Amino acid sequence: MTGTAARYLYLVRHAEASPDESALSDRGRRQAVLLGKRLRGVPLTPIHHGPLARAEQTARLVGEQLDGVPCHRSEAAGDYLPYMPTREELPPEAADAWTEFLHQFTAEEREQGPGLAAAALAEFTGTVEGHIPRHELVITHNFLVGWLVRAALDAPRWRWLGINHANAALTVIRYSPDRPPSVLLFNDACHLPAELRWTGFPQELRV
Repeated sequence: MTGTAARYLYLVRHAEASPDESALSDRGRRQAVLLGKRLRGVPLTPIHHGPLARAEQTARLVGEQLDGVPCHRSEAAGDYLPYMPTREELPPEAADAWTEFLHQFTAEEREQGPGLAAAALAEFTGTVEGHIPRHELVITHNFLVGWLVRAALDAPRWRWLGINHANAALTVIRYSPDRPPSVLLFNDACHLPAELRWTGFPQELRV
């Protein structure tokens, strides 16, 4: 008889990119190496990463610090809008700013995102078959981290907005067979020295 076991999902926003986002910056490469060193000893299965260079390069540098953990590209781990809320869904105090922000994206981006977001939920969340817990690392982008944290907390679909994630910080979600999902860590950067923390984060939100 096949049972189910817990899944531990490790979520990382890619390390800091160059201004044109074509590669990691020097600081980003340092961040990725330090993240990989922090994850030594975690029994990770393949590292999933998005298709863009900054995610792929982060995954490669992290993987080089680990023992034989391969990297797999996943379109579902990419950079996209996971859900387009209507103005009526948004809290009144944020509706103007968020509506203006979302409409900076193309119609194609707004249409393609929800399908990829559904694929991410199917691929990366929930318990796993068998009796051995699975530890998975997904190196992705800010929006998807927010989307998966929102889903774990059973928050409204628009609530991925406003969940910001720093470069190379770590979030961990546990999916258990006998209880709701639990966010064990969020935006944790204890593996980074002070000068490498909070990159990619709005200045006014750094603490």
